[in-house]
Parts: sequence; structure tokens; C-alpha cells
Amino acid sequence: MRNCIRPDARSIPMVVPYAGGILSGQGMLVGAFFGVAASDAAQNATVDCETRGEFELTKEPALAISQGARVFWDNTNRRITTTATGNFQVGLCTLAALAADAAVRVMLARVPASGA
Repeated sequence: MRNCIRPDARSIPMVVPYAGGILSGQGMLVGAFFGVAASDAAQNATVDCETRGEFELTKEPALAISQGARVFWDNTNRRITTTATGNFQVGLCTLAALAADAAVRVMLARVPASGA
């Protein structure tokens, strides 16, 4: 098919919005796209970001997250949280995280609201 740009679009190029740039493996939100940077990049540079898969991402301190919980991106603090208000849903927790853990495993997925 001639009009297919990426048959398995697991990653897309995204422009880094953050002052100070981004490191490989960090989450990044651009508009309605959330991805995990494949390499280090400076602010306003373009970096390939994985938009599907399972990743270990920094989480809100002192927050325990149960397996299967919906998780959200806190773009102000650039970390995972379970607080929906004011944050962007990025997926589901794949392995329970203790409050003392610095990171949580997340399967990137846009999940419909409960009952949908």
C-alpha cells in the first residue's frame, strides 16, 4: 500500500518540550501523544519515542500502585501517578509497586473509562 507510512508504528518522532531536554527511557508528553524517549535529546530537538510496550518509569514518591491500576502522566513533575485529575492517562501498572519504589512498570495503552 503506497500511503502506509509506518506499518507497525511503535515509535514516532516527537519534539522535546522540556527545558533541559530528556534522557533515554524518560516519558514525554506532546499534545495527546505520550512516549518514552529512545535516546537523549535537548529541548526542541526531535527524538524517536516508543508509544507502545512495557516500560519502567519514575513514579510519584511514597505512592503504592497495584497491578492493573490505571496510571497517569503528571507532566508538571514528569512522573507516573494514579491521580487522574489534571493528568494524562498513559496505561496500566503491570507489576505492583511499593511506596518505597522509585519506579513502576507500565504497559502503555489508552484504556477506556470504566464501563465503556
